[in-house]
Amino acid sequence: MTVEVAKPRPEREETDESLRLERDATDRALAERRAIIEARSDAAVVQARERSDAVLSAAREEADQRSRESDRAAQAGRAVAEARTVEDVIVRGERAVADDNLRRERAEHARILSRLLPLEREKTDRHLLTERTRSDDAIAHRDDFLGMVSHDLRNLLSGIVLSAELLSEDASAEDKESQPAVAAKRIRRYAARMSRLINDLVDVASIESGQLATAAAGGDAFALIVDTVEMFQPAALERGITIEPVIAESSLPAHFDQERMFQVLSNLVMNAIKFTAPGGRISVRGERAGSELLVSVSDTGPGIPSDMLELVFERFWQVGKKDRRGLGLGLYICKSIVEAHGGSIWAESKVGEGSTFYFTIPGALGASDRRETAV
Repeated sequence: MTVEVAKPRPEREETDESLRLERDATDRALAERRAIIEARSDAAVVQARERSDAVLSAAREEADQRSRESDRAAQAGRAVAEARTVEDVIVRGERAVADDNLRRERAEHARILSRLLPLEREKTDRHLLTERTRSDDAIAHRDDFLGMVSHDLRNLLSGIVLSAELLSEDASAEDKESQPAVAAKRIRRYAARMSRLINDLVDVASIESGQLATAAAGGDAFALIVDTVEMFQPAALERGITIEPVIAESSLPAHFDQERMFQVLSNLVMNAIKFTAPGGRISVRGERAGSELLVSVSDTGPGIPSDMLELVFERFWQVGKKDRRGLGLGLYICKSIVEAHGGSIWAESKVGEGSTFYFTIPGALGASDRRETAV
């Protein structure tokens, strides 16, 4: 039996052909797109590679440049080190020569000085000894001269004062206000002033030679202040000045030289009377300040400028240069006497209101000290 195979229909063939053509077209499009993408990727890779190569090349060039500069610096450093080494060798050599010369010069100078110094020292010692001897002789002659002059002047003053007292006694029997009585009073006043000047000059000489004598002993500052005020009361009243002691206690025992402290108080009170106008007031105070005795003399005089408060204690110095009322030795002597007792002295003042002079003396005795002394 024979089997017949049926032939494909034309429509199917057409469809297969159409599908094949579309597949080919799609394959070509994909191939084209793949080619474009690959081309673009290759270009990007090439560009990236070129940029990377450029960066690497610049970095390599910079590194090479630094290496070359480092090599040059190293070469320069080696050259400097070599030059410095050479210079150091030269300097060490020159320094060694200079040190050797300096050592020789020093040795020579030392040798010369070792010979000259004893000669110069001996010459200087002889000169100093001669000058010291001359100075001691001059001081001794001055002291002898002052001693003789003061002794003779005191003798003359004693005769003058005695004659004035006799004249005053004769005149008092007739008339105290007679011319002889007034003259006798004036003579005694001038004689007392001259005696004080002589004593001041002798004291200054003793102070300058370091021979100011003080003999501290137990005494009562209260009695000393009262005695001083009473002594100068007539002179103060004559000038219309009120003077009074201001003491809180009836006794102020302390260790001091009675005569020297009286001299200090007298100088301070005399200065206060001298510079206080009529109608003024002077106060002499005494009190204990711890273990010290504090004494002050206040006045209502013209006062002292603040820049002169330290100067008033200098020798021959006076506040009013045109108004010379003495030698300017009183406060200098006061300072020396107070310091010889271990105390201190100073002044406080306001121009137009008056001045206050203070001094302290160590060794004030309290109540317990007085009881122990009494026992």
